[in-house]
Amino acid sequence: MNGTEAERELLQARLDALKTQRDRRTLGQFATPGSLATEVVEATRALVGASSDRIAFMDPAFGTGAFYSALLRVLPRGSIGVARGFEIDPHYGRPAAALWEAAGLRLELDDFTSRRPTDRDDLVDLVICNPPYVRHHHIELGMKRRLAAQVERSLRIRVSGLAGLYVYFMLVGHRWLKPNALSAWLVPSEFDDAMVSSAVVWFRNRRPTDKAPEFTLGGSVASPRARRRIGRDTLRGEPKWTRFPGVADAAPLPQVADPADVPTLADFFAIKRGLVTGANRYFVMNEQKARESGISPRFLRPVLPSPRHLQTNVVNADAGGMPEIDGRLLLFDCRVPPDELERTEPKTAAYVRLGEAADVHKGYLASRREPWYAQERRSPAPLLVTYMGRSLKGRPPFRIILNNSKAVATNVYLMLYPKPLLDNALASAAGREVLWRALRRTIEAEWTSTGRVYGGGLHKVEPSELGRMPAARLIDGRPELHREAVLQPTLL
Repeated sequence: MNGTEAERELLQARLDALKTQRDRRTLGQFATPGSLATEVVEATRALVGASSDRIAFMDPAFGTGAFYSALLRVLPRGSIGVARGFEIDPHYGRPAAALWEAAGLRLELDDFTSRRPTDRDDLVDLVICNPPYVRHHHIELGMKRRLAAQVERSLRIRVSGLAGLYVYFMLVGHRWLKPNALSAWLVPSEFDDAMVSSAVVWFRNRRPTDKAPEFTLGGSVASPRARRRIGRDTLRGEPKWTRFPGVADAAPLPQVADPADVPTLADFFAIKRGLVTGANRYFVMNEQKARESGISPRFLRPVLPSPRHLQTNVVNADAGGMPEIDGRLLLFDCRVPPDELERTEPKTAAYVRLGEAADVHKGYLASRREPWYAQERRSPAPLLVTYMGRSLKGRPPFRIILNNSKAVATNVYLMLYPKPLLDNALASAAGREVLWRALRRTIEAEWTSTGRVYGGGLHKVEPSELGRMPAARLIDGRPELHREAVLQPTLL
């Protein structure tokens, strides 16, 4: 590491320490580690190729200059002719301008998306950028409309209203590129206010060739664990690209007369997140605590433990519907008003007062319920899917649970309620098990097509994402389900 890079990293740490994480999140300020910046620049150098001309470079979200620093170290001395950057936040921009002034950087303290090149001399050969990771609902409405109009006008692309700010940076950045110029963007493969897995996207400003885009996965930027070229026709038909390049290992879908006619899991199940209590330590308890608290049994419902404490994927029940598992848990759920509770169930009322003494009733969710100790109305679901997990040795990160008990589940599970066309499958224990196995086959084959991947390889799937999963394997060999699933939206 040269002296300037060491100085830059110290500057980055000092400036970050003067801002809260919430402040930096508002502007989507997630600094690029120097080692990652170097990897991206080294991979980009191989794509730039040899040229006798000096490069005009730009970073539209400069920060303290991680990419510019890496570029100066990786490229031969004197190969950069023009270096330009934009930084909207003076907190980072002014110190960065002072740091790189001697290196010839032209840094403008301005919103990149509000600027446009004034003549051909403003165009660049190379853009490398870590654009701001700001989610769509944090973008001011006027700005979102302005950017969408710019992109539609210049590129004839209609941007989804759910697009994050980094998408607009990539599209608006196109107008700064010379013909055949190269751009590299460090973007989130998903984003949900948490650490995410990142992707590096490269493209050239030229008409596409017949060569299929290459996807790489894992390892490092220079030495990925897997790589595969995916045809553009395949990509156009994919709602999510996070399944690539690993999809090559997936078994082919069962053949149907019209591939567009293949239903999804949402055609067969209403998929809902599990119960959110707002204070599990108070509302969820083991049987011993329930007895000691004196809560009336009529206000206690069986609830499944978290996946790490549930040792089986088939939950059977005793004669009363209680799950036959170790460490059984109960959920406090009462709708009787406080005054009536004091008269009729004094021990339960005493437990309510304990919650109030601990300010449980002031929590975000509890304070919006009436009474505050009542839970969502939710019936037990016969099928459950864990909503997050890690894939080990290629196995799916999600568990599929057959629930034969009366236990409900908290929000660490997704609850699947079969729609009426599956009533026959649910009529017997054997039918429920067949349905469970079919669901397992579906998710085991299709899990890479849905959900999102976070830092450290953590996978997460939301109800709507699971609902979009292709259900061809669920209906394989059962044409009546295929036909009825297509008609079902008009019947319900």
